[in-house]
Amino acid sequence: MQKNWYMVYTKPKWEKKVSATLTKRKIENFSPVNNKQITYFRKIKIQQEPLFESYVFVNLMENEISKIKTIDGVVNLIYWKGKPAMVQPEEIEIIKEFTADHQNIELQKTRVNLNDVAKVIDGARYSMDGNILTVKNTTAKVNLPSIGFTLCAKVETGIPLHRATSFGEKDLMLQS
Repeated sequence: MQKNWYMVYTKPKWEKKVSATLTKRKIENFSPVNNKQITYFRKIKIQQEPLFESYVFVNLMENEISKIKTIDGVVNLIYWKGKPAMVQPEEIEIIKEFTADHQNIELQKTRVNLNDVAKVIDGARYSMDGNILTVKNTTAKVNLPSIGFTLCAKVETGIPLHRATSFGEKDLMLQS
């Protein structure tokens, strides 16, 4: 059997605890963190909070799903059409890279269209296959169709973005 990525729904504010328990049990998991800049009395602080509130991603075989449900803090897996919803491994990698490169990420719900495929680009850094990313002015967006969200973040303007990038049938003009 092959391992797949699934989304686990947790109790509110239990993402770190569930992730730590999964790690102790040697179950591969991923709980993406969003670094938010907060200004307190003229001081800028970075506060870490879960990107997907009440969700943790787990990589396991289908016969191990029953073990996950016994962990304290886990409510259930996310289901789609009566089966546990699988998340594409490419989307997990995109989330990892996007959260490493950007701060103040916002989530937007999108319609699920499993046929969307394109390349991900961002300034001069991204160049990998995955789901659609658009860079318009100073905002970068990545579509994650298997979970129905779009990640949005401001692009740092230190990199000159005056160039055209092409992939597939779509052309993007990056502007600052």
